[in-house]
Amino acid sequence: MAMDPEVVAQLLAARGDPVDALTAREREVLALMAEGHDNATIARRLVITDNAVHKHIGNVFLKLGLAPGDSGHRRVRAVLAHLRRQRALDG
Repeated sequence: MAMDPEVVAQLLAARGDPVDALTAREREVLALMAEGHDNATIARRLVITDNAVHKHIGNVFLKLGLAPGDSGHRRVRAVLAHLRRQRALDG
């Protein structure tokens, strides 16, 4: 089933921080992305396959409402969402 990223973004925004909708593994992947690691390094660090990393990143993009058209910028925007959440948690 395909969902419009704008609809997903609106649904998640209504519930608070969209990063909160991520699974623990997706948050781990996002944190490693924020550290600047590429997919292969993330896979090695988490002892999962490259395909699993790719799937988790796709889920992160979907849950954060980052459209496929933003291909070059989605990773940066996802990391910025992670950093905003960390800053809010740190106080």
